[in-house]
Amino acid sequence: MGSKMEGTSTPAVRRDPYEVLSVSRESTDQEIKTAYRKLALKYHPDKNASNPEASELFKEVAYSYNILSDPEKRRQYDSAGFEALDADSMDMEIDLSNLGTVNTMFAALFSKLGVPIKTTISANVLEEALNGTVTVRPLPIGTSVSGKVEKQCAHFFGVTISEQQAQSGIVVRVTSTAQSKFKLLYFEQDANGGYGLALQEDSEKTGKVTSAGMYFLHFQVYRMDSTVNALAMAKDPEGAFFKRLEGLQPCEVSELKPGTHIFAVYGDNFFKTASYTIEAVCAETLEDTTEKLKDIEAQILRKRNELRQFETEYRKALARYQEVTDRYTKEKQSVDELLKQRDGIHSTFTIVKPTNISGSGSNLSNGSSSKISGEDSKGESPGEDAGSDGRDKSGKKKWFNLNLKGSGSGSDKRLI
Repeated sequence: MGSKMEGTSTPAVRRDPYEVLSVSRESTDQEIKTAYRKLALKYHPDKNASNPEASELFKEVAYSYNILSDPEKRRQYDSAGFEALDADSMDMEIDLSNLGTVNTMFAALFSKLGVPIKTTISANVLEEALNGTVTVRPLPIGTSVSGKVEKQCAHFFGVTISEQQAQSGIVVRVTSTAQSKFKLLYFEQDANGGYGLALQEDSEKTGKVTSAGMYFLHFQVYRMDSTVNALAMAKDPEGAFFKRLEGLQPCEVSELKPGTHIFAVYGDNFFKTASYTIEAVCAETLEDTTEKLKDIEAQILRKRNELRQFETEYRKALARYQEVTDRYTKEKQSVDELLKQRDGIHSTFTIVKPTNISGSGSNLSNGSSSKISGEDSKGESPGEDAGSDGRDKSGKKKWFNLNLKGSGSGSDKRLI
């Protein structure tokens, strides 16, 4: 529903987050949030363009707040310090106002390619809200408003809910059929009469639209942080599936009290305006849908725990599979070699010397073979056969000629 604010890149030198925010270890969440807001505005890059030290202090403040505003990270830090934290999982956000044209173009390109790039909210917007100088338009329950907001600007809306509506639950959603990038912001009433940023939800592409929503339904709802999946893909593409649900983050606020609550749509496009439609819905008429959401959230949580266990089994099985496939290759080579040696040994059981294919028949040792060769040789000598046939034909021809000579015309006369 809402994520924590601003950039959280790891500073070069890490100081105690309690010291950075000037709060004690016993400070409440609200005290930590108030301290963060003041320091974030003080060191925001928009207000300190000529002071590079302010940018580093801003990162340090954001990094410290990222730890102390998350119950689990705060518990880990309190028990074992920075070593207990996975610094690589810290989100990185950029300030578009300080990127410059070229870097903004690169950021826009990466975003188009599907790389999740988080951006900070303009200090001007935060300061105007904190001073209470923003224009708030009414957004009655059960209605929607469409508009276009300039980049790094925000449109503010006031949603007034009754006691009954608060008990039933409220949902505020923003969609963009133009697939614009935007942030849905929720502000809390500040002591000085202004509005302090409490929650933010970055738009995500869902089907043919981009959308973001906040669900105040009296039960724990989770938001998906896509940067966690992107980091998992970069580190371990094959195992990224198991981290797919690790981006689930619990929403900090699960219910709203009766009264007027301030929301805003912040333009997060890199160059152009963001088109949007914002609507506020009471869950009273959507009880079935609310129950379905509650059920699916519980199923997803169970599935996340199952995947964590399954990942361990999968890793073991994968290692075992690699082990047995390596052995399969070695065993196959071994069997092939043994059979080859066996065939070689079989071939040595013989008294026949290896035959020279290009040699003559005189290399054969058996007499019968010689005889056969001789007979074959004889049978294959056309000269002798031709000579014998030639003699026979010659004799016949000679006898025939003699008869013809002996017979003459006189002989014919005698016969007559």
